[in-house]
Amino acid sequence: MQDQLKQKKKRIFDIIQIGNAGDFPSILFDVVMTAAILCNLFIAIFDTFEASADYKWLLHTVECVTVVGFTVEYALRVWTAEYLYPQMPPQKARWRYIFSFTGIIDLLSFLPFYLPVFFPAGIVAFRMFRVIRILRLFRVNRYYDAFNVISDVLRRKRGQIVSSVLIILILMTASSLCMYGLEHEAQPEVFRNAFSGFWWSVSTLLTVGYGDIYPVTVAGRIFGIIITFLGVGMVAIPTGILSAGFVEQYSMIRESANYLLNEEMRFVRLGIGAKHPWIGRKVSGLDLPPGLFLAMIQRPDGSMLAPEGNTVIGEGDVAVISAESSADRSSLTLREIVLGEHHPWNGCRIRDLDLSRRTLIVMIRRNGDPLVPKGDTVLKEKDEIFLCTRKNIADSKLIRV
Repeated sequence: MQDQLKQKKKRIFDIIQIGNAGDFPSILFDVVMTAAILCNLFIAIFDTFEASADYKWLLHTVECVTVVGFTVEYALRVWTAEYLYPQMPPQKARWRYIFSFTGIIDLLSFLPFYLPVFFPAGIVAFRMFRVIRILRLFRVNRYYDAFNVISDVLRRKRGQIVSSVLIILILMTASSLCMYGLEHEAQPEVFRNAFSGFWWSVSTLLTVGYGDIYPVTVAGRIFGIIITFLGVGMVAIPTGILSAGFVEQYSMIRESANYLLNEEMRFVRLGIGAKHPWIGRKVSGLDLPPGLFLAMIQRPDGSMLAPEGNTVIGEGDVAVISAESSADRSSLTLREIVLGEHHPWNGCRIRDLDLSRRTLIVMIRRNGDPLVPKGDTVLKEKDEIFLCTRKNIADSKLIRV
């Protein structure tokens, strides 16, 4: 009974995650949820038009149905979070999802809809909060790995971006105080205080220039020219940082896409001799140097084993070690995929696969024989593919190491 419940939970998790061409229920779920998001956004926009008054009942009904769907989906994601974070205990995995960025977005996408029910006095204010549903579009990030490039660039360049923003804020504050000192006597009704100067400095430095506040004195205009030129340079700083970050990120992606062409630099075969210190030790107890991890174990009879935590190293074994370095392996998992008849990878070369940059194929087992993956290797039905990845992959089975 317990095993059946786990199987159902795992199946639900596979359905609500990113779908693939071989899993129709999962694809259908993605399409339905995307349509529900678009319907909610349409309602939020159409509700601002007077013509929507004739369709209030229909719009409210559609909104209720979609919000209930979002609520059920959120509950299912919390329930199955242990498969999203397999390296964590179930309870901790649930809390990890709830307080994650996507978890908070999922919660805010439907929570404002229920607030007026519990707090009727604040119904007008809560309706304003329902615009938060547009944040649901951030969930597209789950379905398209290319969107992750943006978050990766912002994460890697956050220090430089914060520094540039801090410089801009300092310049804005200094210029507002200077302009107030230069223009207050000439037009006290316009530059009443430092805040008025700050508004001018913001619109000038960001090259917007509303024209509602402008200097009239000679000194003020000269200072305004200087600030305008500085503004062009200040705005260009974060733009240049992000542009360079995107170039670096896509260069890294291209380099990782070619990893299969350098087989000799990726894997090391270590023979376990008669006096090797690993003999009799479990895989979970091996103390490998940083940047290395055990990918496969070849037994003396030629069979290949995925290195589970309880696997015991024996004399004559050959350990296949990956030398692929990584700065963070805290969320790295080993997964196995068996290609079915209709799997989209059938007949594809490995280099043509749309693999995430967080995924590395370490071995292929075909008819019981191990194959080292190369870019030109063509995948076939019933192939067993072993991947090291930081992402959950549909139809894959987690191998605990």
